[in-house]
Amino acid sequence: MNITPQVEEALHESGIREGLCLVNAMHITASVFINDDESGLHHDYDKWLEKLAPHDPINQYRHNETGEDNADAHMKRQIMGREVVVAVTNGELDFGTWEQIFYGEFDGKRRKRVLVKIIGE
Repeated sequence: MNITPQVEEALHESGIREGLCLVNAMHITASVFINDDESGLHHDYDKWLEKLAPHDPINQYRHNETGEDNADAHMKRQIMGREVVVAVTNGELDFGTWEQIFYGEFDGKRRKRVLVKIIGE
């Protein structure tokens, strides 16, 4: 899910002109990452992550012996990352060409939140 508009809104509300913006997924089965907002790429991510850490069979993971069935979600999060930090220049997120911020959800069973921390002047 592209969360760039929500992060930009928080940045504008902060009023800073120069600084840093940290965006954190705040859960061990979710991710925040930066990439291109292109549907083919996101489809490829889904396929690639499922090859690296397939959900089924759930008995292939020791973590799932605890009664959970989300070991693959933990691994997918590890690959995609916990958080991103973006420079703020002239009151705007200082992205490279095509860069956007995304929230990746790999389990979906628990309520989650995203932390946005803006530091600057």
